[in-house]
Amino acid sequence: MADTENRPTNFIRNIIDGDLASGKHASTHTRFPPEPNGFLHIGHAKSICLNFGIAQDYKGLCNLRFDDTNPEKEDIDYVHSIQDDVKWLGFDWDGEICYSSNYFDELYRYAVELIEKGLAYVCFLSPEQAREYRGTLTEPGKNSPHRDTSVEENLALFEKMKNGEFKEGECVLRAKIDMASSFMVLRDPIIYRIRFVHHHQTGDKWCIYPMYDFTHCISDALEGITHSLCTLEFQDNRRLYDWVLENISIECKPQQIEFSRLNLEYTVMSKRKLNDLVENGLVDGWDDPRMPTIAGLRRRGYTPASIREFCKRIGITKQDNMVEMGMLEACIRDDLNENAPRAMAVLDPVKIVIENYEADKVEMLAAPNHPTLDMGERELPFTREIFIEREDFRVEANKKFKRLVLGKEVRLRNAYVIKAERIEEDDAGNITTIYCTYDDETLGKNPADGRKVKGVIHWVSATHCIEAEVRQYDRLFSVPNPAAAEDFTATLNPDSLVIINNAKLEPSLAKADPEQGFQFERLGYYSRDNKADKLTFNQTVGLRDSWAKIEKA
Repeated sequence: MADTENRPTNFIRNIIDGDLASGKHASTHTRFPPEPNGFLHIGHAKSICLNFGIAQDYKGLCNLRFDDTNPEKEDIDYVHSIQDDVKWLGFDWDGEICYSSNYFDELYRYAVELIEKGLAYVCFLSPEQAREYRGTLTEPGKNSPHRDTSVEENLALFEKMKNGEFKEGECVLRAKIDMASSFMVLRDPIIYRIRFVHHHQTGDKWCIYPMYDFTHCISDALEGITHSLCTLEFQDNRRLYDWVLENISIECKPQQIEFSRLNLEYTVMSKRKLNDLVENGLVDGWDDPRMPTIAGLRRRGYTPASIREFCKRIGITKQDNMVEMGMLEACIRDDLNENAPRAMAVLDPVKIVIENYEADKVEMLAAPNHPTLDMGERELPFTREIFIEREDFRVEANKKFKRLVLGKEVRLRNAYVIKAERIEEDDAGNITTIYCTYDDETLGKNPADGRKVKGVIHWVSATHCIEAEVRQYDRLFSVPNPAAAEDFTATLNPDSLVIINNAKLEPSLAKADPEQGFQFERLGYYSRDNKADKLTFNQTVGLRDSWAKIEKA
């Protein structure tokens, strides 16, 4: 039995608990079965956390199996990226990696068994004719003229298919079930088709390939899977899943259980739509930080722990729903608030000259890497000239503005109190320099005369800062459900990426590791890009959920 302390519960785990208690199964064995025809996204992360999480909690097994029955669309690069994603999320599979192609010999033998039982036949209807014969949701289908071909002839025809004696599309092998079934999936579905394509695992050994629905259930059974977990779109397919296993001589009978897929606001989960974004150059590849792919989230600065926590919070149900993007952002915000070191960066700089500070003096100030945790300290060079955010200064302001105002004081983070004395402007009226004075007795303490300084702003040394590219990210789409639009690309957010060149950063950030996350104080959470040649930081998430305020307004 599972360790019941601190583990989630849901209807799937309730089923498993019942199966273990009744003795139906002595242990659990799950699998994660991606098709290697694209990169994994956040929806796959939900399935990964479910399947591998059950194996962990119940001290069972979980396989990683590639359902590689469609070699035209598959690539070994996807195989490698999927393995990397599973491990990056914090999971590992049991035993060797499995491939459906490992079982092509067995699958062929089971297809022959169905033919021998009169439960499969070779059909020569064209795709157009097959659609016509299939019927509709309100009208039954009609039998193929090839449905009653003898067992002996079907065996010979299937052997010819295997030997490459028919053209692609000339014929298929179909299961003989019920053309009048109310379930379309049972109207004599195709279980083998001809494809003269090279397979990334089996080479050119086969020119016939099994269909997913025929392959999946048998692969589960051959691997001893106890609970085959999949999303709700496969609910009707369970009838075919069970039919195949009931009609072949195989001992293990896995149970298919369906749960709701993940639908996340302001993005799309369809592989086809994601591929369109990539192929049409609307994003910068599958790992674009705006993409919902695991590679994209990783590059943006999301952590494995934050994604696992997100999957835990949304839970497992049979009810389809749209999850708010704010829930995912809250998970990474909570994680980084606790674990990310602090640093200072100025994205829209305006120069300050502290007139009563020595011109050539460089003072190294100690700053904590985290306000509450013991993460050590870093040194900040303090100089006569510094940069602050342009929005942190106003010539005039009301009392609610807690930053620097002409004629008033503000504290520099981890440094001194300064007072704005005068400004310098260019011909267009833009402020170019703010001239200030500082109180040299206010380092780490309040002014000696008891005056109150309420505001605190961040800064960097103008002479010792480093420059970097900072990428500000917003949601990829401007509407919560872009998939519902007639043209989903028409709802792309034109402001989803803003590139800031030559942002001013404190010197310690030059040593940041790729994918290392930081809180840029008062700005948000940022991660060093894992791909760019030059020093680049990607915005992971803001300090607060600004979208909630926008939507409320």
